Amino acid sequence: PGVIVRLDDSSVKAKKGADPNLYLIHDDDLLKVINELRAAGAEAISINGQRLVGTSEIRCAGPTLSVNNVRSAPPFEVRAIGDQTSLSQALKMRGGVAETLKVWGIQLEIESSDDVYIPPYEGALSYTYAHETEKKEAAK
Repeated sequence: PGVIVRLDDSSVKAKKGADPNLYLIHDDDLLKVINELRAAGAEAISINGQRLVGTSEIRCAGPTLSVNNVRSAPPFEVRAIGDQTSLSQALKMRGGVAETLKVWGIQLEIESSDDVYIPPYEGALSYTYAHETEKKEAAK
């Protein structure tokens, strides 16, 4: 179970003199959505089919966004596995992500689903400095 969040650029025309970039989805908008979902207990998250792991990046790459070095353009579909009510309410809370994006006309739709599929991470996880060790007691 979980939620599927669909985000798309604003269909509202930018007001004269206004920055048209405010009406487009940016990496920080997706990061706000992801952070709220994580804080609400999401156990797995993907953006446009790219599973997020500890080394995943979400960044602007021209008119597109890059996630796991895979570029995609709006609309974006964020999938999260977890308690449907908690995940949905985290995004809809007063003064929260959904309300903030609505100011600029960014389209955000939240759908609860009993069958959210998130694909496995397909990138390589290779560590240079981190390695497995025996458990040591914490310093006092």
